[in-house]
Amino acid sequence: MAFGKNIRTFFEGKWHEGDVAVMRAADHGIWQGSSVFDGARLFEGVAPDLDLHLARVNRSAEAMMITPTVTADEMLEIAREGLRAYGPGKSVYIRPMYWAIDGSDLGIAPAENSTAFALCLEEVPMPPAAGQTTLTRTRFRRPVMEDAVCNAKAGCLYPNNARMLVEAKRKGFGNALVADAMGNVAESATANVFIVKDGVVMTPIANGTFLSGITRARHIANMRADGIEVRECVLTFADVEAADEVFLSGNFAKVTSVARFDDVTYRSRRMTDHIRSLYMDWARGAAV
Repeated sequence: MAFGKNIRTFFEGKWHEGDVAVMRAADHGIWQGSSVFDGARLFEGVAPDLDLHLARVNRSAEAMMITPTVTADEMLEIAREGLRAYGPGKSVYIRPMYWAIDGSDLGIAPAENSTAFALCLEEVPMPPAAGQTTLTRTRFRRPVMEDAVCNAKAGCLYPNNARMLVEAKRKGFGNALVADAMGNVAESATANVFIVKDGVVMTPIANGTFLSGITRARHIANMRADGIEVRECVLTFADVEAADEVFLSGNFAKVTSVARFDDVTYRSRRMTDHIRSLYMDWARGAAV
């Protein structure tokens, strides 16, 4: 089921209008889970870091043992062509995808050079700048490389995220704050996390249990260029409770303020709003 409208799909060398069927019943991707994707955004006529998201989907495919078949530059031209059909001011979610068609080794491993590719565009509004969410703990944790393909944006990882979100929603919260295997803070169920304490911004150091996001890296670069001290470090749940502000970072919303973590309420979002302004100022100078 799509979560947007006005959908366009590039598949088998051409653009199709709508949410077209792209996968067959015996494709390896549907019954063995060999699929990867990425997500970028068009808004206000710009698509910030689109090239980096397209390059990452190829790295994700390689990590999942799927043979990439489209270069990042080729994907960029495909995306530009598809986006021209949307009017000025439209916000569009850009999703390139790969999945394996055939299997090898008793059907378990994806076969080399047997790959399908699609790129889906969906018109989805940007969340409001004043939007907020709430966080709670979850009993589910992020896996490690020995357990799962943590270095890929892989579809098979998302059922674990879904369990976290459903648990959080049942408790009355908007999202879950997730621990890594060591019990330290990793990210939320849907995005990377930052905290602010005494004017210093901190985020969990990338340790292989979660994707260190493209938007996360962009925020860090923007903040450092603005003279803000940013630390990538080990964070505990106690650190989050003691923070002055907490915000989430991801491609879909760019910055999401956190109003509450369990029983702790955050009264300020001054730094969060400033970081969002830094990002939007930078993004408006980016090209599609």
